[in-house]
Amino acid sequence: MAKSGYVSTYNGLPWIVRLILAIIPFTGWLNAIVYRLANGHLIAGILAIPFGEIFWIVDLITVILSGKPTVFA
Repeated sequence: MAKSGYVSTYNGLPWIVRLILAIIPFTGWLNAIVYRLANGHLIAGILAIPFGEIFWIVDLITVILSGKPTVFA
């Protein structure tokens, strides 16, 4: 499956910028929704709306460890 422009742009950012975006709660939550929807994971993107705090923490950990969100993305 071809990646969207958002996913390619986000993955092309330097690791430190992705980490800063993941640390800030609002941008981390917003990225959790948009990144999953742009990757074609509709259910995970919709679930990120009410469970944004959980996705934010998981994404923060995965960005620190692997450089990008990897769970349900």
